[in-house]
Amino acid sequence: MIKVVLYEDNPPLREGLTMLLNGSEGFEVIGAFNNCNNVVEEVASLQPDVILMDIDMPGINGIQGLKLVRQQNSNVKILMLTVFDDNKNVFEAVKNGANGYLLKKTQPAKLLEYIQEAHTGGAPMSSSIATQVLRMFSEMHSDQGSDYSLSEREKQVLQLLVNGYSYKMIAAEIYISIDTVRSHIKKIYEKLHVNSKSEAVAKAFKDRIV
Repeated sequence: MIKVVLYEDNPPLREGLTMLLNGSEGFEVIGAFNNCNNVVEEVASLQPDVILMDIDMPGINGIQGLKLVRQQNSNVKILMLTVFDDNKNVFEAVKNGANGYLLKKTQPAKLLEYIQEAHTGGAPMSSSIATQVLRMFSEMHSDQGSDYSLSEREKQVLQLLVNGYSYKMIAAEIYISIDTVRSHIKKIYEKLHVNSKSEAVAKAFKDRIV
């Protein structure tokens, strides 16, 4: 059972998402809130597996809420679910540790798939957002010199992370154990000076490591 907490200030949408998830096998909404004013306490108390986070909310908005949660908890999966598809919001979300970025027009069945994907270590994005992220990072000024002394195997693992693979999928793809995948990713994080998959992927694009 994937335990989900919703942050959404539109009551009909919040109720609709709650009904969709609670009515789908394998999902349970354990909390639904209209802003992030008490997000740290709520996440600590409820211990969700996945958070669906709107951006434009009264009080503390979704980007600020994301930052607050990440200061306390690096394990919970956070998916932004928003109408905003502008570069600034996408970049801020990825930079601050979002595990995925979805648009509210996402079809319900696809939304359930995306939540499952995030729960298993993937980094789902609406296709238009993924295209935008690739373009955004490719246009950023960067020197092409540094590969941060990554080994060939570490570069291979990083490339698969960039491709949205979960730890389990990486292990299957290159015939190594999940523990070995974790070990490689830990070293990659240390060499890139990052703390999350989102940051590693962002840095890989920005500095053209893979």
